[in-house]
Amino acid sequence: MSGRRKQIGTVIRAAGGNFLELYDYLVYVYFAGYIAHACFPARNQVTSLMLALGTYGVASIARPFGAIILGSYMDRAGRRKGLLLTLSLMAVGTVSVAVTPSYAAIGLVAPLIITAGRLVQGFSLGVEAGGVNVYLAEIATPGTRGFYCSWQGASQALGVIAATALGVLLTAILSSQQMADWGWRVPLLAGCAIVPILFWLRRSLPETAVFERSVHVRSTAEVVVELSRHWPLLLGACAMTILNTTAFYFVNGYTPTYGSSALHLAPLGNFEVGLALAVTSFVLLPVFGATSDRIGRWPILFGSALLVVATAYPALSWLVAAPGFGRLLAVEIWLAILYAAYAGALVPLIAETMPEKVRSSGYAIILSLANGIFGSFTPAIATLLIASSGNRASPALWLSLTAAISLTAAVWTWKSAAKVSLYGAVVTGQTEATP
Repeated sequence: MSGRRKQIGTVIRAAGGNFLELYDYLVYVYFAGYIAHACFPARNQVTSLMLALGTYGVASIARPFGAIILGSYMDRAGRRKGLLLTLSLMAVGTVSVAVTPSYAAIGLVAPLIITAGRLVQGFSLGVEAGGVNVYLAEIATPGTRGFYCSWQGASQALGVIAATALGVLLTAILSSQQMADWGWRVPLLAGCAIVPILFWLRRSLPETAVFERSVHVRSTAEVVVELSRHWPLLLGACAMTILNTTAFYFVNGYTPTYGSSALHLAPLGNFEVGLALAVTSFVLLPVFGATSDRIGRWPILFGSALLVVATAYPALSWLVAAPGFGRLLAVEIWLAILYAAYAGALVPLIAETMPEKVRSSGYAIILSLANGIFGSFTPAIATLLIASSGNRASPALWLSLTAAISLTAAVWTWKSAAKVSLYGAVVTGQTEATP
């Protein structure tokens, strides 16, 4: 096998598990309306949906713990072993959500089991995305790191494609009553069915050369101490990641629910829009990642964040003035382009700047905090904004706020001292050069 084919196979095996992690994690929010009806009954539909979406967001509570504990394990035992462990934990959480009987059958136990399953999923996801980002960054060369890292996000988009495609298929062939009774469980069970295949693929992952030659931490306590020494770097990276996580959940997670609950559009069309968004992200993430290798990370970061601040609210206002499939597609495609641009440049930048000894745990903590405070709760916050204000364009204010925070952090980080990259090179605003 040629070196290029071997490298491609390694990327697929690493990112393939991430596809499943995000598929299982996001399929919940795509079918949140049905899950709310089955397991979170309340006095009215809005309250029921809020309870279901709140449970979706509560998984973020477990993410920082997963980031520290599993990230520490990955920094001590290796990237490969850590990625195998996260995949196993996600499978446990997914099965528990998929097979839980309805509230009508077992009462309050139903939402409690689903909450527990979501917490296990959150604990696993606490390190999965960051771990894959680090793994891909460490097997890449400096001139291709943006392109390689982009496949972590592209694998997430593939998970979205699979979830939305199932949504389109099920919505087209099943009645509303069938979807409410059992159809919403099908995507979760499908995710469970492919776990053994992806586990087998990930078992053959080689350890990264960067990890093998590095000095490893010996305990979780040492990880905490090492991270505390770099808290300004972690804080800046976390603030820059806020837009990345919020935009991902806003575009790739919330769209079908927004189309149905806020705009009252047909479910089938909403899932078709979601599918188009996932394809857009899958295609453009590698494009922007490769572009950042050529022109630098910062111009893309600044430009995409500024465009989110400037255009998100006008775009959603135009959409709600005359809701329809075409307008929903146009607005969300535009936001998907901005998300792909920002993520394509941000992911390699953070991987390059994390200290080597705590690269996995550091990146995992950044993603967990950004998701826990902002990203995962985006669907619930958007629903609450609409319910409290009556303004169906108000979720754009939340997206614009996170963009402003990340843009400010990016400017501050850009002006700060030079960072040390994976290979000991100084990362400037545009290029890398050996000091």
